[in-house]
Amino acid sequence: MRWHWMLGLSLCVGGCASLTRDLHAEGMEQGELPTEETVYLVPLNEALLTMRHVFEEQRYDVFEREGQNELYTSAHEPGMNRPGNRTFERYFVKGARVGPRQSVIRVFRLRYREQDTNIEQKPKWLNERVQEEEKYLARKTFERTSFDGVPAMEGFTLVRGVRDLPLERQLLSKLEMVPSLELVGGKTSAPVRAVKVAGWDEDDATQPAPRCGEPLQGVEPLLVAGQTVLVADPLGTRELPEAATRMLCDATQKKLPVALALSMPSEDQSTLDEYVTSAGTNADLERLLVVSSFWRRVHQDGRSSSALLHLIEQARRLRSQGNVVTVLAFDSNAASGNAREEEMAKNLIAYRQENPDVWMLALAGDVHVRTKPVSWNKDFEPLGSRLTRALPSSPVKALEVGFTRGSQFSCRFNVWEQVECNVYALSPSVEVRQEPGTPRGVALFPAPSDKGFHGRLYVGALNASPPVIQRAASRPVAQQEDATPAPTP
Repeated sequence: MRWHWMLGLSLCVGGCASLTRDLHAEGMEQGELPTEETVYLVPLNEALLTMRHVFEEQRYDVFEREGQNELYTSAHEPGMNRPGNRTFERYFVKGARVGPRQSVIRVFRLRYREQDTNIEQKPKWLNERVQEEEKYLARKTFERTSFDGVPAMEGFTLVRGVRDLPLERQLLSKLEMVPSLELVGGKTSAPVRAVKVAGWDEDDATQPAPRCGEPLQGVEPLLVAGQTVLVADPLGTRELPEAATRMLCDATQKKLPVALALSMPSEDQSTLDEYVTSAGTNADLERLLVVSSFWRRVHQDGRSSSALLHLIEQARRLRSQGNVVTVLAFDSNAASGNAREEEMAKNLIAYRQENPDVWMLALAGDVHVRTKPVSWNKDFEPLGSRLTRALPSSPVKALEVGFTRGSQFSCRFNVWEQVECNVYALSPSVEVRQEPGTPRGVALFPAPSDKGFHGRLYVGALNASPPVIQRAASRPVAQQEDATPAPTP
């Protein structure tokens, strides 16, 4: 059996853990036990490599057992002990492949004790004690056979191991608490001359009644003429567009003129206007998707999801009932950074100045909608901050999104620093985690948060919404007809 040693060399910025002390000072008590296993929506090799990076950031050397999906770290001594009575610890990682893009990673902390090897013949009473302890450990933690094949340390005996959930949470944060990429100005795929969207029924689409969904608690204070409501990520889910639909319905029921502002290139405004004023037939939908290159980009993020298209359709239906409804494209097609924030703000400010009484709902990324400057770049000013400064007479309210773990279609950098757009699991931070029993709706804060949010929109468990049109390499959500072969990107 071959072993591959792979050294993890990394710079330490801030407080790196010392190799002469335990990373978790609570000792080897069992601590919290997992009640369920987390299945990561990434390939196993990517999950294991990310776990390796977690160890390397803490200055551990890492090696793997070939063909076994196992990692081991170098050992460290928690504290200083006398020779002959020393104890060392190391980490053991066992990965399991559940599917092509589904994996489970279990992290154990193993303890080796030198003293046990110095006792050649244990008295009967000690053997009985050891046997009782082994039965207890097997019952309370896991079967000892879980560690068959674990390499020994010369002169040391493996005493026990415990599941290390704090380290597993570090892995979770790297895999599921990752900002989404918004890819502006990307290449388009092959031109499509005919599109049929799966699940889109023309007879259903021509019905005038919108699908408003369940009532949204707590939204009433935001439904004020002239108010701008900014809602943050996560796009690429079904839940956020559904909540937005409900907010549009509530606003129109109060007879407010409504503008739905979406993070689409402003050059697509005429195409959006054409669709919103149409009858919503299959031919109208096809023209929207074919004329606009936004829906046919090679790398599509959550801004062009099926759920966003259905949100546009609900806005069209509300308008067909006689409500004053506009769908506004306010994003840039090429700018990035501060220039993009400036262009987005310019588009919304211009519309607001011409339509001061319209109730506006804008969906954008988390950083964009903040109404306060960010802490990491003094020169960067978010869209929300620009709107607040430019429109002092028009109140701007920003909502972050609270949710429970689910899935999202988004673009991210994978562990090899390559852009990949796919369905990923998404976990909330402690701050925005929606606790059990928290109803779907809006909860306003007594005062704006340090990030410039005025409240939180709770949407529950997330479900991914893929793009309307996907590349041929993926399972299509829309069927493309008479399309020329796409060039290799």
